[in-house]
Amino acid sequence: MHLLETKNLKKHFPLARGLLRKETKLVHAVEDVSIHLDQATSLGIAGESGCGKTTLGRMILGLVEPTSGTVIFDGRDIFHLSHEEMKRLRREAQMIFQDPYASLNPRKTVSETLALPFRIHRVADESSDQESILNLLEMVGLSPARSFLDRYPHELSGGQRQRVMIARAISLRPRLVVADEPVSSLDVSVRAGILKLMRNIQKELGLAYVFISHDLAVLRSVCNRVGIMYLGRIVELAQTDEIFLRPAHPYTKILLSATPIPNPEKSRKRSATIVAGEVPSQIDLPTGCGFHPRCPLAQEICRKECPQLHDLGNGHLVACSSAAS
Repeated sequence: MHLLETKNLKKHFPLARGLLRKETKLVHAVEDVSIHLDQATSLGIAGESGCGKTTLGRMILGLVEPTSGTVIFDGRDIFHLSHEEMKRLRREAQMIFQDPYASLNPRKTVSETLALPFRIHRVADESSDQESILNLLEMVGLSPARSFLDRYPHELSGGQRQRVMIARAISLRPRLVVADEPVSSLDVSVRAGILKLMRNIQKELGLAYVFISHDLAVLRSVCNRVGIMYLGRIVELAQTDEIFLRPAHPYTKILLSATPIPNPEKSRKRSATIVAGEVPSQIDLPTGCGFHPRCPLAQEICRKECPQLHDLGNGHLVACSSAAS
């Protein structure tokens, strides 16, 4: 049994139009997403801004209710849990947000911020709280830990704030962490340290990650598998090395061609596939394959039929008529 599984997950947001708000259209944020994740593994979700990555992550944690479909965590449909069962789920599944400064209460010290999960879930008394907080700070590389207890968010650097956010997310020893662009707001020089920290924590605690990012290079350093999203759909899903070495979907190839190479002495042969036009509106989706208006390999069938994910072998899934032929 998988730790996490989504089945045909959809989320449509109503969009009111007109003075009397009578005309309502839908924003198709997530369309028919089915993924799974095992304990102590990492799944990366990549794609351009607005493709539905964050909405998917929030549905996985039960923060956004789906229009249809299910989210199964440890064998339980999370949208059919009681209040008490959902509270227990919060201990097992946590989120790391993109902007650590916006996610921290500016009026609370580091100690107060990290004590909150213990008090909400009543898992420790005041003395053990303090010991747990010190251990957490040491675990995320904020040392000496006591020197950070009474600091406020504005007294910390961006990297230090994100380390506090990571400490808060793992404070109750969850089994799953959804990380939504956790390093995108940080300087390049700080990112490597945060990513290394997250890998080390995963090994130590046996965490599973859903790692959301627009940067494929970031996902390559953290994730076992990577899913590529476009207009709310997963268009390719495979082992990380398979995605980088043998991409099958034209959109994946375009994303990879734009990924910077960390070694300046190496050059990459740029993909001959060039994307054209703008991303279609998620209110008025194209018929057939959502990528066909921008795809140089589009065929007539692409304009008529929306391709489903099919297996190229070894669990490499792709939704593309051209890749299948």
